[in-house]
Amino acid sequence: MSSYDAADTATRVLVLNSGSSSLKYQLLDMRNGSRLAVGMVERIGEKTSRLVHTLPESGGDSSDGDSSGGDSSGGDGGRERTGRFADHAKALEAVADELAHDGIGLDSPELAAIGHRVVHGGLGFSEPTLIDDGVLAEIERLVPLAPLHNPANLLGIRTARALRPDLPQVAVFDTAFHTTMPEYAARYAIDTATADAHRIRRYGFHGTSHAYVSRRTAELLGKDPSEVNVIVLHLGNGASASAVAGGRCVDTSMGLTPLEGLVMGTRSGDIDPAVTFHLRRVAGMSVDEIDELLNKKSGLVGLCGDNDMREIRRRIDEGDERARLAFDIYIHRLKKYIGAYSAVLGRVDAVAFTAGVGENAAEVREAAVAGLEALGLAMDAKRNAVRSGEPRIVSPDGARTVVAVVPTDEELEIARQTFALIGEDRPAIA
Repeated sequence: MSSYDAADTATRVLVLNSGSSSLKYQLLDMRNGSRLAVGMVERIGEKTSRLVHTLPESGGDSSDGDSSGGDSSGGDGGRERTGRFADHAKALEAVADELAHDGIGLDSPELAAIGHRVVHGGLGFSEPTLIDDGVLAEIERLVPLAPLHNPANLLGIRTARALRPDLPQVAVFDTAFHTTMPEYAARYAIDTATADAHRIRRYGFHGTSHAYVSRRTAELLGKDPSEVNVIVLHLGNGASASAVAGGRCVDTSMGLTPLEGLVMGTRSGDIDPAVTFHLRRVAGMSVDEIDELLNKKSGLVGLCGDNDMREIRRRIDEGDERARLAFDIYIHRLKKYIGAYSAVLGRVDAVAFTAGVGENAAEVREAAVAGLEALGLAMDAKRNAVRSGEPRIVSPDGARTVVAVVPTDEELEIARQTFALIGEDRPAIA
């Protein structure tokens, strides 16, 4: 039986997210979207590596879990292994051992495919893509656009292909959802020959999350995605906004890199490009030093020394003015994007908050909406204060524009896209 024949009766997808020294994974059953295993290997290649493997409680669609990367388990509490995993191959072998221990190993005939998160797909990859040598070569060609991410993604793909060469493997790209942006939204106003020669344009990121949340928001409203215009605010340590018209992205805040747009945990977001020239000429900073400043020492941490919104709110309650200013700058930028994307969309049916901050920080949601009544936005304080893992409306009944909290689930979205790509003759997903 070929891998494709076997996959016709299989319902499980393994999702891999490979970092330079880490490997996150989830095994999902696509009959109902439930998680069979969740884990992470960290400090790969270092003297002491660590693997944490968890069996979440079985049953039900777990798509509404916390997006902040926390443990969504409720089952065995997790198993931990320490030792040295010299490379990603050794790390994935250890993951395979843990899965086999639980009777859900990589050699199971129920495993349909492996889905890989790939950060940058350029303009060539607008859909999930079955991986072959040509696809690998193109992902490698895009490394200059994502030098911190695509090489690590490639490591995970090559490792998984070596371990299961017979199994369909699918790349799901963070940039894919944003490839529907019109040229006037994607182009920078610089010399076109220079831009084309160096592939300089706005690509956008967090696309898997924006796709998932915009679709779930439409479901929350009881409508088809094609009928709904949504502003999605993905607010985590990295943060991005998107304008989604009828299920298609028409604008997004991140650009050539994830640096553009909203104020983030450690990234500056929008900034006058001349700041970089000024720092080079006047402060004598190197390109690498400026890069580190804007990506790792700016945003909330640059403004007040903290990038944890809970800690910032605690400091504000104690009267800390630096924390208050950082929060106000963060909210000001959010309001600007809500207003701008309202203009881009013309009609906004919903504003959806998601990711760690968006889902859990009621004060951020309240402040972002305050004063935007002219756009049809309002907040119900009691609804907004409720903590829940479920998609929910937090605006008052009758509001012209719905404000919603919609927990994201990028792993489930990757699994769904992978499962859909490799064949149609499958059980329906609940």
